[in-house]
Amino acid sequence: MKAKPDAIDELLAAWRLARPDLDAAPLALVGRVLVLARGLERRVDAALSKHGLTLGQFDILATIRRAEQSRGLTPTQLLQSVVLTSGGMTNRLDKLEDAGLIARKPDPADRRGVVVTLTAKGRRVIDAATATRFSDAAKSLPALSARDRGKMETMLRGWLNDLENEER
Repeated sequence: MKAKPDAIDELLAAWRLARPDLDAAPLALVGRVLVLARGLERRVDAALSKHGLTLGQFDILATIRRAEQSRGLTPTQLLQSVVLTSGGMTNRLDKLEDAGLIARKPDPADRRGVVVTLTAKGRRVIDAATATRFSDAAKSLPALSARDRGKMETMLRGWLNDLENEER
């Protein structure tokens, strides 16, 4: 069964008329991935707003939660796992601390540094938000067989690896 035309099909048709000398075919896939990413991000934002979190705040709290057995992470360690400037990280950490979700404590390994840990409230919020996030991700998936989903994951993983290798 053929899918009905979408906005990307219209965009490609317009480019074929405006610039027939260019091959617009790659935009069929890249354009759809970009539109899907924006749509999925809007869904994630809406789901996380129920917990009073943005996606960026969720990423920081989730990173701390996953590393909880390490007794906290330094701001530098957090920067390595989320894409932010150090100023952006400080701003987010300030807001999360003001909300009572994280605590900054002296780093036992470095008297000049701090480690960031979840508070009890932060742990409750991130655990609830994570359950919401996982549930929303499941609802966002297209109706695919397990085999087709596996194929799609493999192809997307390869594409992502190629892009990451280009950036190095």
